[in-house]
Amino acid sequence: MFESPDVEDLMATAQAIGFRLERDEALVYQTRLVAQLAEFDAFLSARMDEGAPPVTYPERAPGYRPSAAEDPYNAWMWKCRIEGAPDGLLVGKTVSYKDHTAVAGIPCTFGTYALEGYVPDFDATTVTRVLAAGGTIVGKNTMDGLAGGKGYNGSMAGDYGRPKNPHSPSHLTGGSSSGSGAALAAGEVDIAFGGDQGGSIRSPASWCGVVGLKPTFGLVSHFGVGFGSEPSIDYTGPMARTVRDTAAALQAVAGPDGLDPRQGRDVPETLDVLTGLDGGVAGLRVAVVDEGFDDGTEPDVRDAVLEAADVLARAGAVVTKISLPEHRTVRRAAAALTAEGARAVFDAGFMGAYARTYYPTSLVAAVMKMNRHGAGALPARTKMTLLTSEYSRSNFHGAVYAKAHNVRKAFIAAVDGALGEHDVLLMPTSPTVAKPWVAPSGPYLEQLAVALEPMTRNRNRQPFNYTGHPALSIPCGKSGGLPIGLQLIGRFHDDGLLLRTAQAYQASVDWDALVTPQR
Repeated sequence: MFESPDVEDLMATAQAIGFRLERDEALVYQTRLVAQLAEFDAFLSARMDEGAPPVTYPERAPGYRPSAAEDPYNAWMWKCRIEGAPDGLLVGKTVSYKDHTAVAGIPCTFGTYALEGYVPDFDATTVTRVLAAGGTIVGKNTMDGLAGGKGYNGSMAGDYGRPKNPHSPSHLTGGSSSGSGAALAAGEVDIAFGGDQGGSIRSPASWCGVVGLKPTFGLVSHFGVGFGSEPSIDYTGPMARTVRDTAAALQAVAGPDGLDPRQGRDVPETLDVLTGLDGGVAGLRVAVVDEGFDDGTEPDVRDAVLEAADVLARAGAVVTKISLPEHRTVRRAAAALTAEGARAVFDAGFMGAYARTYYPTSLVAAVMKMNRHGAGALPARTKMTLLTSEYSRSNFHGAVYAKAHNVRKAFIAAVDGALGEHDVLLMPTSPTVAKPWVAPSGPYLEQLAVALEPMTRNRNRQPFNYTGHPALSIPCGKSGGLPIGLQLIGRFHDDGLLLRTAQAYQASVDWDALVTPQR
């Protein structure tokens, strides 16, 4: 049943949209509106086949919320066990998902109390493909709320608490795939799928000392994964403790599926990144990007990343230094997309709009209900995004959003130009190691001000969400026992070359010392 508006409600709604109705006009509109809502109600109630994608391996127990004793790093929202095919690339591997990915029958909160109780009735494409490849799904990982979190002192903890960094529980894990990084670093899962809108796979990979890949835009279907931001900068991808597991996970899930309208015709039907994984880097042209080491980069981070470049040189790569000025200026264009794009996705129920594809009714309805009745429970940074979008629209009338899309090709061309002369670009993933957790304190308004401080540590990651180039973070050192991340960037659909480069680096160093937390 639907809510029938009275005349006063209708007049107020019209005013909010941007036009005025006199009372006598509103009475006419009201009659027609109620009739139209009745039609919608009848359509929604009718029994019709919505053509939902099949849930494979449906024999699955509901799982459970682990206790604090079982989950010392607060890395898990939910634990379960869903067995996949008896053979395939991922047989014997355990797999988990950031809690913005749909696994049928398993709760999905997006890290916010506002969606508490939502249980998807469908699987994301990455879930279907992991099961088909023989992987065993073991749960959902804690995430920062709606990919925004509370932002206290850079922690971005969601409503379900802060995941603890296994390398130092008093330090942050990076966001927003925070629980994924913690679970991997603790050795509690083999492979985790995160989400990346401005570095949210690569940030926890860097700070937790694991491997994290943001694939080429569109290479991995985003169907069933809630958009945390503007869809043209949003990705899902694999994280693992080894390059080989990351490569196997990518190979298992990559390719078009017809359910993600963002995937273009350039997406290959299949992908083989394992065959050449051990091919080495002899003759590979690696460029160290000067702008990736801007002020604010900690000396230990700088030194470890430059030493990693030397490791690749000793392995046969040709390493040079280059300048890419656009790496500094791209961030303003990327940021301009975020507010209005995130608002549009928020209004569309996290699954986008306009494309002729399958829309998961249960998720769209849950998000729309939250928009109307539960927005007060949203994180401060999400509220800030919604307010920014509203005033951006009213002041600039969509021109900011349009221009941010339109200038993208110039920045893509700049990165492509560098990759025309070199095979791989290299820089720090994050300019710092993990920061200490500082519990919120003081008056509420002071805490709020801290929560809304601009994020600057994503300056090396966000540009490649915007351009779409693949970017991979691997551990390359430690500072005070805390991991340091090396970022590799490649040409479109050259994800395999990034993985091969990372594998050559892994084979050349004491990898266990890099990824194993000190006890």
